[in-house]
Amino acid sequence: MKIYFWSYRQLIMVGVLVLMLFGAGMVTMDWLQPQVEVTGEQVTPQPIYQGNKEEQKMALTFNVDWGEEYIPGMLNALDAHQVKATFFITGRWAKKFPELTQEIAKRGHEIGNHGYSHPHPDQISMEKNQQEILATEKEIEQSAQVKTNLFAPPYGEHGTNVLKAADSLGYKTILWTVDTVDWDKGRSAEMIYSKVVEKAENGAIILMHPTDRTLKALPSMLQGLKKMGYQLVTVSEVLSN
Repeated sequence: MKIYFWSYRQLIMVGVLVLMLFGAGMVTMDWLQPQVEVTGEQVTPQPIYQGNKEEQKMALTFNVDWGEEYIPGMLNALDAHQVKATFFITGRWAKKFPELTQEIAKRGHEIGNHGYSHPHPDQISMEKNQQEILATEKEIEQSAQVKTNLFAPPYGEHGTNVLKAADSLGYKTILWTVDTVDWDKGRSAEMIYSKVVEKAENGAIILMHPTDRTLKALPSMLQGLKKMGYQLVTVSEVLSN
C-alpha cells in the first residue's frame, strides 16, 4: 500500500479550488449528507396513523361489520352538527345492507374498505388480502356507486402481506390516532366521550364502531370537539396538505 503526503502548498491550492467551485454553484453541501443506497428491493408501504398536524382538523371513522341498527341514528347526529365522517365497511355488510350503504354515501360521507369477511389479515396470504379488498370494492361500488381507495384492515393488523396487498391495489392503509375501544361493553358513553376529547389533537383519526354507547356519546362529542375549535372532516381531507 502506498501512502501519499500532500504539501502545505498543495492543500492550499485544493482549498482555493473548492471555494471557487462553491462560488460557481458547481459544488453543494450535499456531499456532507449521508448517502442512501438505492437497491432494486421494494420498500414496504407504511400505514397511516394521523393526518395533517398543521391544521386543526380531525377525522371520525366508523368500522362497520355489525351494528346496523345504530347507523341511522349516527347519520342523523352527524347531519345535525353538519359533520362528514368516514365509514369503513366490510363487503359482506354492504351486500346485506345495500340501502344503508347507499344512504351513507347519499348523506355525503366517505366510504372506505374494511375487507370482505373481517378475517385476521395477518393470518392470510397477500393474494387472499387482495381478494378481500377487491370483493368489498365491488360490493360497495354496486350499492353506492363509490370507488374506494382507503383500507382499514380488520383488527388493525398490518403485516407486510397486508400492506403490500393494499398498496398493490392503489389503497392507503388507515389505522388510528385514538382508539375509543367502544366495542367493549364495559365502556360507557361518558368514557368514550372523555377519551376522544382528552386525546384530541391536530390531524387525529378517531376509531369508533356502531354501538349504542357510541351513538349516545356522539352528539356531545361533536359539540365538544367543535367548541374546542376542531373542524371534523373525512379521512381523505385530514390527510390533505
